[in-house]
Amino acid sequence: MGSLADELLKELEVETVFSFDVGGYHINIFESTVITWCIMAFLLVFCIVLTSGMKVRGQLSRRQIIAETIVTKLDGFVGDMVGEEGHAYVPYLCSVLIYLALANTIGVFGLKPPTKDLNSTIALALMSIILIQVANIRAKKVKGWIKSFAEPIAIVTPINILELVIKPLSLCMRLFGNVLGAFVIMELVKIAMKVPVVVPVVLGAYFDIFDGLIQAYIFVFLTSLFIREVVE
Repeated sequence: MGSLADELLKELEVETVFSFDVGGYHINIFESTVITWCIMAFLLVFCIVLTSGMKVRGQLSRRQIIAETIVTKLDGFVGDMVGEEGHAYVPYLCSVLIYLALANTIGVFGLKPPTKDLNSTIALALMSIILIQVANIRAKKVKGWIKSFAEPIAIVTPINILELVIKPLSLCMRLFGNVLGAFVIMELVKIAMKVPVVVPVVLGAYFDIFDGLIQAYIFVFLTSLFIREVVE
């Protein structure tokens, strides 16, 4: 049992790919960061290839039709969640949805999901909460935003201020906990390997694909819901 726990803890460690010193500061580049860069590079190349040679008139290429279909579907899907008043934030939310869908399911290729690293989920949650507060200020102006902390009555002001911490924390821990839990289960199955071969395949399909996509949707859905609350 001890060796099993040691192997699992080793898999859960956040590995440092390389490190260097800059101006007296020691900087570590973690595996999750490198995988995130790879996902970003893949998406960048994919978008450039898919959108090159686009036309406004004339015969549309199959590549352009695919690109327009993807954009239209994502815009409608996320737009319905955030509402008409929050439509300006749809491009960002679509980008987060695509990134998380790839980051959460990358375990299929034998890589560790970057969202398994708490640093990654904290960064995403902070970006979301900043966007929510920006949307709040744009909708209510600075004076109205400050007044909103005393709504519906002044006595709840501390609770409303506390929500600034609670919302990003809930987004962060929900995503991190679910992705980490799925990773732990799959690692336990791989280490034990005392089950029929079909079991890891079925579990992998569920945790690496289905559960990963669900968690990406939930993160974006909750962010959209928070934005919708403040702009309507």
